[in-house]
Amino acid sequence: MRILVVGAGATGGYFGGRLLQAGQDVTFLVRERRAALLARHGLRIRSAMGDADIAAPPTLTTATLRAPFDLVLLGCKAWDLPQAMEDIAPAVGEQSAVLPVLNGMRQLDLLDARFGAARVLGGQCAIAATLDDDGTVRHLNRTHSLGFGERDGSDSERVRRIARAMAGANFDSRASRHVVQDMWDKWVFLASLAGITCLMRAPVGDIVAAPGGREATLALLDDCRRIAAACGHEPDAAVIERARGLLTEAGSTFSASMLRDLEHGGRVEADHVIGDLLARGEAHGVEAPVLRLAYAHLKAYEARGACG
Repeated sequence: MRILVVGAGATGGYFGGRLLQAGQDVTFLVRERRAALLARHGLRIRSAMGDADIAAPPTLTTATLRAPFDLVLLGCKAWDLPQAMEDIAPAVGEQSAVLPVLNGMRQLDLLDARFGAARVLGGQCAIAATLDDDGTVRHLNRTHSLGFGERDGSDSERVRRIARAMAGANFDSRASRHVVQDMWDKWVFLASLAGITCLMRAPVGDIVAAPGGREATLALLDDCRRIAAACGHEPDAAVIERARGLLTEAGSTFSASMLRDLEHGGRVEADHVIGDLLARGEAHGVEAPVLRLAYAHLKAYEARGACG
């Protein structure tokens, strides 16, 4: 299976590097500067789950990408998606599958419109990683999972092929018959975590220690849960209970990457992660006051022009 990984940053570099490490046929679609750095220094991964040093990983740029790939693994920020879709167009042929691992759900609408729903799989990943100034991919914890599947829940041959390709790589991979629900489960949790930690500018432990912090956190989680339910994708009780535990753990230093982006004056996925969920709730008549406040806070941050 020929796999094109879009970008060699924190997410693409990690999962693509692990697949290369396992002997899979992986090529990175990168900008010219990143291609030169990879050719010179290789792809370096530093992780508690095992380091990797891959000399001169295969790369292409938009100028040299001409032929279709079997699988296009797409992990980028929401604001980069329109350009990414244009960049990968030559790689998406009649038999190609696109596997997006962005947050939220709006990427499916955009990719369906551009490439056709039949080519677009459901997917989601869980990893905390960053790219150092020297281009090293630094894995920040021990979580590194990637889930994927047909959005109609079928057991297709292409999903089985992807599962076989990923089975030997050093990360947790799972073919799912309910991948759309998996994506909604993650979205409910992520919107709750990002919303409350950005709103309070603090990690979970500090929020729940503050007067009213625990109640505000759980109210936000319930806003997100009710929207998912109205859209036909309510997380089951076990998923919500786990989310409640993670979001209210005393002393926890857990926070969303969106908070780190905000604190560094960077761009944030306010519209994609928070705004789109809020809009879907409004379409179903769901009131979500804490989620609305979190969104207003992020939009005010953007309006100040602080983000790059």
